[in-house]
Amino acid sequence: MGQPSSRSRSRTFEDLVAEGAAVPTEGWDFSWFEGRATEERPSWGYAVSLAERLARARAALDLQTGGGEVLDFALGRAPKAPVLMVATEGWSPNVAKATALLAPRGVAVVASPDAAPLPFADGAFDLVSSRHPVQVPWPEIARVLAPGGTYFAQHVGPHSAFELVEYFLGPQPDAVRNGRDPRQERAAAEAAGLRVVEVRAEELRMEFHDIAAVVHFLRKVIWMVPGFTVEAYEPRLRSLHRRIQDEGSFVAHSTRHLFDCRKPG
Repeated sequence: MGQPSSRSRSRTFEDLVAEGAAVPTEGWDFSWFEGRATEERPSWGYAVSLAERLARARAALDLQTGGGEVLDFALGRAPKAPVLMVATEGWSPNVAKATALLAPRGVAVVASPDAAPLPFADGAFDLVSSRHPVQVPWPEIARVLAPGGTYFAQHVGPHSAFELVEYFLGPQPDAVRNGRDPRQERAAAEAAGLRVVEVRAEELRMEFHDIAAVVHFLRKVIWMVPGFTVEAYEPRLRSLHRRIQDEGSFVAHSTRHLFDCRKPG
């Protein structure tokens, strides 16, 4: 997300909400947020690190690739590409977007629901990657990895952006707030037979500078406020608009963790 701008300060609530509600939500390109919202990035530089690993891989799989933007960036930075490069995606608009973006790079994009078994043979890949998977199918990841293969991924951590979530939904139970805990995910990875080499976690500052950014974010990241619509949350949106106008931004915090796992060889 980009740097703040004052361009929306004089615009009405109705205009801003209409704009945020009209922006297409396909893919994981967040360039529209430039000047409207900011988010710190993790220090480890996931996409650049992924590029280095892709250059060493023979056969690689990118899970839940979204619109393919992160994989496209990493392949563009890699000195060479894997001989076999496959990506999966479960949402049909993103499948089409990822196919258009990645096919010129020789990537096969496979439509596969997030919760379904992976449609690949045992031991087919020496690298499996994912950025912000909605679900992490640890047993399937372990199954499709070759002995000695690597799972390298950046996950969304617990209570990420919960200042925004709880603004709309109210206080959430601990089971919801603490979902995606890296300790639980580590245990799940080990239970699937993977050896966890490294887990790194960071908390990162987010700022929303106008209500259009909030509307578009909640439409794009649909699991934050399930069933979000402008109509259902109009009073809360209007109140938040006034708060942003008075204070300059709405501050939240995201959490991210980096997983580096190996399948014993």
